[in-house]
Amino acid sequence: MTSNKHQNNKLRNIAIIAHVDHGKTTLVDAMFRQSGLFRENQNLEDRLMDTLDLERERGITIAAKNCSVEWKGVRINIIDTPGHADFGGEVERALSMADGAILLVDASEGPLPQTRFVLKKALDAGLKIIVVINKIDRQDARTAEVLDEIYDLLIDLDATDEQIDFPLLYAIGRDGIAMQDPADAGRNLHPLFDAIVAEIPGPAYDPGAPFQMRVSDLGYSDYLGRLAVGKVFNGTARSRDNLVCIGDQGQNTPLKVSKIQVYEGMSLVDIADVQPGDIVVVAGIEDVKIGDTICNREHPAALSRISVDEPTVSMKFTINNSPFGGMEGKYVQSSRLRERLHKETLLNVAIQVEEGLDRDSVLVKGRGEFQLAILIETIRREGYEFSVGRPEVIYRYEEGRRLEPLEKLFVDCEEQFLGIVTEKLSLRKGKMTNLVNNGKGRVLIEFSVPARALIGYRDEFLTDTRGTGIMNSLFDGYGDYRGDCPSRFTGSIVADRKGSAIPYALFNLEPRGRLFVEPGDPTYEGMIIGEHNRGQDINVNPCKEKKLTNMRASGKDDNVILSPIKTVTLEQAISFIREDELVEVTPRSLRMRKTILPAQKRHLVNSARKKARSA
Repeated sequence: MTSNKHQNNKLRNIAIIAHVDHGKTTLVDAMFRQSGLFRENQNLEDRLMDTLDLERERGITIAAKNCSVEWKGVRINIIDTPGHADFGGEVERALSMADGAILLVDASEGPLPQTRFVLKKALDAGLKIIVVINKIDRQDARTAEVLDEIYDLLIDLDATDEQIDFPLLYAIGRDGIAMQDPADAGRNLHPLFDAIVAEIPGPAYDPGAPFQMRVSDLGYSDYLGRLAVGKVFNGTARSRDNLVCIGDQGQNTPLKVSKIQVYEGMSLVDIADVQPGDIVVVAGIEDVKIGDTICNREHPAALSRISVDEPTVSMKFTINNSPFGGMEGKYVQSSRLRERLHKETLLNVAIQVEEGLDRDSVLVKGRGEFQLAILIETIRREGYEFSVGRPEVIYRYEEGRRLEPLEKLFVDCEEQFLGIVTEKLSLRKGKMTNLVNNGKGRVLIEFSVPARALIGYRDEFLTDTRGTGIMNSLFDGYGDYRGDCPSRFTGSIVADRKGSAIPYALFNLEPRGRLFVEPGDPTYEGMIIGEHNRGQDINVNPCKEKKLTNMRASGKDDNVILSPIKTVTLEQAISFIREDELVEVTPRSLRMRKTILPAQKRHLVNSARKKARSA
């Protein structure tokens, strides 16, 4: 730390890092309750930080969010980071505001791949780390081994000696208990609060520098308009001050601050002026992007912009031109869809939007298929109706070589499934890099696989391991193209006419494969109603009724009993479709379909392709 830097010891800015389902949101709930933020008898919801409907439904953190608690006169700003690598843009935004991080690890599962991704970002940013081993009351807790794994992980990630010499706490987040020794009988989270104040440095600032704030998040208020959220690096500012916003091209936009707010718990409170190092919300500017610098008008100086990893997956978004188009959605025009996607790029630095090959389509690029699935689900719930294509990886070309994104895949499965998992991944050009058999019936396997090979593999993996396997992946850079690999070994069962599915017809189609529709579901020509057992597509009539005669049958007709179908989720649908197929997304329905709906036209196009290949 340079000599002209001071520290604001009234503040602590911390990010909480954890893998999905390791208890991060539950721990933050307990911190809220014990910091004196709420009354003793106040009725509170669980998982206060999961403010989005999708977060509550899926039990994951999708968007980075801010809150604060008070402890012994020090305000602790807590930044909740997503635990999934697909939301890496949120992680990079969150860590740009933090001066330290709490690494929360499950006492049984240990540090998992997504923990590795976020921790690497925190270490690269030079943040001070506090390690908390959570859920030590689990029957299968292995606290000592998990601690060794954390040390191994930090060494593997090239942590500095200071970062490896971390403060260590043990916790039962659900009960709101933290302790320095697992043998102690903890009573509360006071040891964690004390460790944050003692170990995490206060934000550093230059007392002689003018006001500088980097925008890390954006919000919107019906009363105040656009809100810019970020950390104050230097100087102070007051409400009604005349400032300037420096954009990505270095352009200066004058602004007048209409209101300045800070976090108190989950809510915002007005303040007269801000102090260096604080995380504030500024109102009074409309044209602002994540990464911009808000600073003094007399001495404009831009801070370094937030850098994010390049997107690795792209997906085509287009209008819904099926026979059912426009029946269920509120917004169906391509212009409305394009406008909504461009709005998303303002809030999410990891999403990129480009014009498609035709005027009705847009190409959206992101970190992974899961991130794009969450985006689709979000805008679908807002009333949009559209179609999306299969996720495709983004290739790079260097010196005449084609490079593709690779993933480091971690598989935990029972020993009896080792053969089938290895066989399936080798067909997808995967290479086994490590195998650990602990002699307890389960094996840990590491693979290096192309990112495109994992699209659509997750469901197959769960089927192969009978639901007992655990699979996690982590982006592992770009490597040489490994050759063509099959994406799907089965074909599609495609409806050949418009109508309603009939039980008699579906009963006779069941031997052909797995069906996606139930009796009474509407169908149209080109709609995919099932997965064919064989590799080629098949056109069928799902509306066929049993022929009736006036001849009296001996006995009575058999009742048609259909096998129950498993509803296809959005993630399963976008990973199931092939290159010539789309998913029709509406606020009420999900349907899979062929890009070209008429069967005759599809046949002519496929014949032309075969001729072109043989020529």
